[in-house]
Amino acid sequence: MNRAADVAIAGSALAVASPLLALAALAIKLEDRGPVLFRQTRVGRGAEDFELLKLRTMVVGAESIGAGYAVDAGDSRITRTGRLLRRLSLDELPQLWNVIRGDMSVVGPRPTLRYQVERYDDRQRRRLDVKPGITGWAQVHGRAALPWAERIELDVWYVEHRSPLLDLKILAKTPLALLGGTYKGETGGWR
Repeated sequence: MNRAADVAIAGSALAVASPLLALAALAIKLEDRGPVLFRQTRVGRGAEDFELLKLRTMVVGAESIGAGYAVDAGDSRITRTGRLLRRLSLDELPQLWNVIRGDMSVVGPRPTLRYQVERYDDRQRRRLDVKPGITGWAQVHGRAALPWAERIELDVWYVEHRSPLLDLKILAKTPLALLGGTYKGETGGWR
């Protein structure tokens, strides 16, 4: 998608989702009084770092306890509100702001952490040739239920074959993909 289309889609989606975001923010605050947003440095296009936004679904400081960056099904660090937000993928809605800021696209490979990028081979680094997306080819083909290497390969395939028509196919398949699983073992499929 081009930048204008991304901004139009993200802006419209934010406007429609704003009551839902307000309710989610209230639920997060009422549950444990911690911050509503979770901010994390991720790697975007050209291996540039950016600050990813999500609704906070885990206890404050979750990255430094338990499984660290990995999240498994039934993870005790996930709050009650967080379980619902994750199940419905509502925790990702603040990334619409990342799209408006220009850090992300609506469609593209999901942004990953620096330590993961450092392990990419030359072919896998191709996924950094485009902006990361809220949804993508790997997400509509199994999300985190897929092994990490397979997700990366699907992302590289997307980079090599991207087109407006492919983006529309991904957008059309995304609602059904949201009903699928989110977790894959202790490391979310990362090995």
